[in-house]
Amino acid sequence: MRSIGELARASGLTVSALRFYDRTGVLTPARVDPVTGYRWYTDEQVDPARLVAGLRRVGLPLAEIGVALRHRHEPAVVGRLLDAHLRRLEDGLADARRELSRVRALLAPEENPMTTRLSLSRADLAAAVDAVRFAVGTDPDLPVLAGVLLDVEPDGVRLVATDRHRLAVARAAGTVDGPPVRALLPVDAVDELRALLDTGHGATPEVSVALTAGRVTASVAGREVTATALPYDFPDYRRLLRRTADDGPTRQVPVDAAALRAALRDGAAPTVTREHEGVPLAVTVLGVREADGLRLVGADEPAGDDPDELRVGVNGDYLLDALDAAGAAQLVLELDGPIAPLAIRRPDDADAFSILMPIRL
Repeated sequence: MRSIGELARASGLTVSALRFYDRTGVLTPARVDPVTGYRWYTDEQVDPARLVAGLRRVGLPLAEIGVALRHRHEPAVVGRLLDAHLRRLEDGLADARRELSRVRALLAPEENPMTTRLSLSRADLAAAVDAVRFAVGTDPDLPVLAGVLLDVEPDGVRLVATDRHRLAVARAAGTVDGPPVRALLPVDAVDELRALLDTGHGATPEVSVALTAGRVTASVAGREVTATALPYDFPDYRRLLRRTADDGPTRQVPVDAAALRAALRDGAAPTVTREHEGVPLAVTVLGVREADGLRLVGADEPAGDDPDELRVGVNGDYLLDALDAAGAAQLVLELDGPIAPLAIRRPDDADAFSILMPIRL
């Protein structure tokens, strides 16, 4: 048997860390002296302790350290866990670089501002605007949501909009000259930009965008739109996307978008009534069965008739907006549970999707 101090020296963990991992049940001693309270460990616990030390050094969350320890003889299981953590670290580093670029821009002298220039396809940028415009917030108490985020990446720009109840993301690829930068474009400027992209048909197929010190300028065929970015920090949408990607959807359901749009638009879709902030709200209920796919659940169908059916409540108008913005005949719905966000994707475009917040049934 080894004392806690001996295991600490053999594993690289401190004595206080070993006590912590004992209290949390991650790495418990083989024996605790009932009189003195001293912890004793076996030789076979040295390797698991070294594994915990290594995972701790790379910042793996405590719960996942416990999973890795329980499955340490299953390399495939632990490998998937480590791959997901590595993606989080890489995403975090990319986020840090973007934020530091923004901080440097704030610190730079105003007389010598940094400029990032983009050259994008007009058609791609127009499609990206159309894919997110519906999700722009209109609540006057939340001005940070009253626009579209332009999140410039090394090879293009990502457009993001949300009103808290739904989130839409789309991307336009292109060439970028300058550091990564973000700008929150007011909704009026977004609409001006969209109109600009339709001007001068048959002229240049490219649009030039320049971002300098909180100013955004877009140019097409000699015409220009200039706007001042909103002075707010947009919510961290990437955290939601990472969580969704790491968890993975429970079910992916192909959807005939045209038929679903028609049912929602002509009022044929059944609804149930729920109260939201003291006001009755018509809720569209989506039912998903493994064998039958997606269906609309009627108000007279009691819950629990089919234990294998997953039911998710959504705002039907919001769902219709997302389907219209996707603009495809076939879509994929990703569902992780009755109170988890619902994702709507085009099967041919992984960079464009919408996320709707569900309504508890």
